[in-house]
Amino acid sequence: MVVIAAALITAASDTPAGQALGLSVSVPAKYKDLIEESGNKCPEISPNLLAALLTQESGFNPKAKSPVGARGIGQFMPGTWESSGLDGNGDGKRDILDPEDAIPSSAQHLCDLADEVKDVPGNKQNNILAAYNAGSGAVKKYGGVPPYKETQNYVRSISALAGKPAGGGGKPGTVVNADQGVTAVNTAQEMVGKPYSWGGGNADGPSTGTCCSPKGSSGKGISGFDCSGLVMYAYAKLGVTMPRTAAAQYAASKPVTSAKLRPGDLVFYGSSASSIHHVGIYIGGGYMIDAPKPGTKVRYSPTDSMSDLFGFARPVHTSAKEI
Repeated sequence: MVVIAAALITAASDTPAGQALGLSVSVPAKYKDLIEESGNKCPEISPNLLAALLTQESGFNPKAKSPVGARGIGQFMPGTWESSGLDGNGDGKRDILDPEDAIPSSAQHLCDLADEVKDVPGNKQNNILAAYNAGSGAVKKYGGVPPYKETQNYVRSISALAGKPAGGGGKPGTVVNADQGVTAVNTAQEMVGKPYSWGGGNADGPSTGTCCSPKGSSGKGISGFDCSGLVMYAYAKLGVTMPRTAAAQYAASKPVTSAKLRPGDLVFYGSSASSIHHVGIYIGGGYMIDAPKPGTKVRYSPTDSMSDLFGFARPVHTSAKEI
């Protein structure tokens, strides 16, 4: 598998995957039942672990394709799919791009890898995830998670997302922590599929927008979100008050480098800080959740989907009276 490594976040738990909490990772409704069913294929994995892995691998994009050829929602390399792909829906085909085949295949592959690395010392869940990313041979060779930065970040990111995220506020002036960023991602994921509405969305959720966008599109009569409204909502659930516009949200956040990106950080677009026109919420693996433009819906988008990527920033706890 290939993933754009997310930044180091929370250290992995020693809790076996099979003893993990329920499905607290938000997933698209159309995949929820399949993930819950597939995530119980063996005691070593859980629906929450499977959901976190799919979030990291593809952002639940069944058509995702990596630069090295990994494909589909589970980002299988063709050779791995040939040996591990299942006909999950029983239609007589093993389709790498069909989530009904790829999701059960991802779960089964995790179970197979669990058996392959069962005698390797260390955290079992970490070893399984490392094997999914780098291969079981590498895990056996190094006696645990191999010393590959991408694989180490991959393991830690998925483990953090699969664990129960911590909510709660923080002291004004401090940046949100890794668990709070994951909570913001989970909150935003629940809104995937909601309509885009110019000026729509606030701390309470979807709302009717206003008129008009620079190209004349109106949010009047459309209950949903624009890009900054979605950010406001996701972070309001943590008690973090964000300004209304994307440019103001950048000013209210602390810039971070691409090397330090972690789920929940914000992705900004524009030619300068004052001309920022779009914002998304980073989820890992080179993907974000955003409300792109009139006529679309809240969705998963690659961070390179716009040519004027300006930078990344981490929200700062700010009291409402300071906004």
